[in-house]
Amino acid sequence: MSSLEERFRDGGPGALAEAYDAHGSLVYSFCRRRLDAETARDVTQEVFVSAWRSHHRYDPDKGSLRGWLMSITKNRVVDTYRHRSRRPETVSVYDGEPPPDPAQAEISIGRIADRMVLAQAMTELPERARKAVELSFYDQLTHEEIATRTGIPLGTVKSDIRRSLLKLRRNLEDTLEPEEAGRG
Repeated sequence: MSSLEERFRDGGPGALAEAYDAHGSLVYSFCRRRLDAETARDVTQEVFVSAWRSHHRYDPDKGSLRGWLMSITKNRVVDTYRHRSRRPETVSVYDGEPPPDPAQAEISIGRIADRMVLAQAMTELPERARKAVELSFYDQLTHEEIATRTGIPLGTVKSDIRRSLLKLRRNLEDTLEPEEAGRG
C-alpha cells in the first residue's frame, strides 16, 4: 500500500491533488474514448469530487486507488449514458450512430477500461520483460523463439513472462468492482 493510498483514505492534505496528478490522465482518457471532450472533462472532475467525498470508504487493502477510481469512472460514464438516453434531444457522441443501449454500453465500457489498465500496466513493466510479453502475445512467438530473437537465456525469458503476467493480473484485478472480484 502506498503512502498516497493511505493519505487519500485518511483525507490527508494534498492527497486529492496528488491522486489527480497520478491518475487524472487515465480517468480522462477513459472518459474521452466514450464521451465528447467537454463531457469527458466534466465526468473526470465528477469522479475525483465523488472519490474525495467518499474517501473514507476507500479500502487500500481491497485494491489500488487507481482501480477504485476506475470503478467510479465506469459507473459515472454509464450514468452519463443512462441520463442521455432519457433525454431525446441529446446528440449522440458516436458520429452519426445511434447511442448504444446503456446495458451494452456498460459492458463495452468495462472492456475498454480493462484494456486501458492493461496498456498502462504494460508501460510499468521493465523493458526486457515488456518486450518478452509483447513478443509472446502480440507476435505469438514461443519462449524458445523469444530467447533466440533477443539473445536472452530461455529460463530468463520464462521467468520474465511469468512475473509480468502475475503483475498484469494483479493490475486488472485491482480494477474489478467488489461484486466482480467475488465472482473470480
